[in-house]
Amino acid sequence: MRVISLCPSNTEVLTYLGVAEWLVGVDDYSDWPDSINGLPRLGPDLSIDMDRVEKLKPDLVLASLSVPGMEKNVDALVGRGIPHIVLNPQSLEDIAEDLVLTARALNIQEKGLEAEKLFRSRLASIKQKSLAAGKPPSLYWEWWPKPIFTPGQINWLTEISEAAGARNIFDDVELASVQTDWDDVVSRKPDMICLAWVGVRQDKINIELVKKRPAFEKLGLDDGRIVVLEEELYCRPSPRLLDGLEKLSRLVRSRFHM
Repeated sequence: MRVISLCPSNTEVLTYLGVAEWLVGVDDYSDWPDSINGLPRLGPDLSIDMDRVEKLKPDLVLASLSVPGMEKNVDALVGRGIPHIVLNPQSLEDIAEDLVLTARALNIQEKGLEAEKLFRSRLASIKQKSLAAGKPPSLYWEWWPKPIFTPGQINWLTEISEAAGARNIFDDVELASVQTDWDDVVSRKPDMICLAWVGVRQDKINIELVKKRPAFEKLGLDDGRIVVLEEELYCRPSPRLLDGLEKLSRLVRSRFHM
């Protein structure tokens, strides 16, 4: 089977299903697992080179709608008659279901069911470990600093927060992504700040810049309550979110319940 992935989360779904070796091409941003190094790179997710996709003669392309503007990739696949499926998970439940959907499209139904079962079992286990007495600490997630973007209610990071024994301070906003400002963040008084800037490596994020923002001192947060997290474990709708959840759960327990 010859498979192409057009975004990192799709590449990770294929890896979770145990068929990464079927990949013959990926987008420029896919960076896990290491086995994809050396594969043809087909462009960034919003500028996929469809001529190269077609020349690779895929049996199936995994497209996505996880970023606005990806619709043109789907339109191009349809227009060229290239076999494809489109994934657009917004929740952990969607990710579990996409494992089954993708496996069915690849004719490996049993692997899909096994992967779904493992995903659900691991999620339940982490949730059980995260149970703690007392009020859940509130988290402010920052996806982008200027303008500020943060996940809202309809987003996997709200679920991830709850599964880790915490709460997203923007869980009252019925959106997947919320554009707001720093004054709004300060008014909500988060107990911890989680920085995961999309497309930015951890070592490039400086918490000192956050601490210099107006009225930061009103939050009363020390450095232990400002954490820089791997965007690849929190900003992509793939099964690797469970790796991020395990890390977050440990952070919450160490800072608030021990």
